[in-house]
Parts: sequence; C-alpha cells; structure tokens
Amino acid sequence: MRDDEQEQTRKDFGAVVNMTASKLEKWLDCDESKQVGDKRSGESTGHASGRRIVELLQTKRDDLTGADLEHMRKVVGYVHRHLAQRPDGDVADTRWRYSLMNWGHDPLEK
Repeated sequence: MRDDEQEQTRKDFGAVVNMTASKLEKWLDCDESKQVGDKRSGESTGHASGRRIVELLQTKRDDLTGADLEHMRKVVGYVHRHLAQRPDGDVADTRWRYSLMNWGHDPLEK
C-alpha cells in the first residue's frame, strides 16, 4: 500500500471509529455486544473485530502493519455499508446499533 493510501486509510478509520479504546472495551464486555452478529465460529465477526480495533487504537501510528491497515479498511467498509441500512425510528436499543458499536462506531455519538 502506498504512503498516500495508508494515510487515507488512517483518516477514514479515524472518521468512522468514534468510540475510544476504553469505551469499546467496556462495550465488548456487555451482553448486548455478544448477542449480535454472525456467530458461525462462536464469537461473532464484529465482536472479534472490536477486540482488534481496541488493539489498533492503542497502537502507535508508525507501528501499524500492512495487516493492521487492511483491517482498518475492512472496518471503514463495514461501517459505511451498515450506516446505509439504518432502520426507521429510534435506533437506541437495536441490533443494528449494537452491531455497529462492535465495529467501533456508535451512531448516537455526535
């Protein structure tokens, strides 16, 4: 990945991940977080991604690997696709919101 692509990936990731590492860790420990997502292998894909996002948020910029940047791109794509599927009405206590939060994005955050 070229330097400009890496920089754009970091910017895009920073724009969609609006939860801090500590807030995301706390969220991932609650029951609602564990009840959503594709669970073919036990832990849902989003929940595992959330754990990885916590690590990424705690990693220094210069220490990010190519695999880290690829996961950051995956997060950006997922959040954008999922936001486009926003249901009508109050989303505060919905599986839609909980799924997004597993990926580090709380749609109710300003």
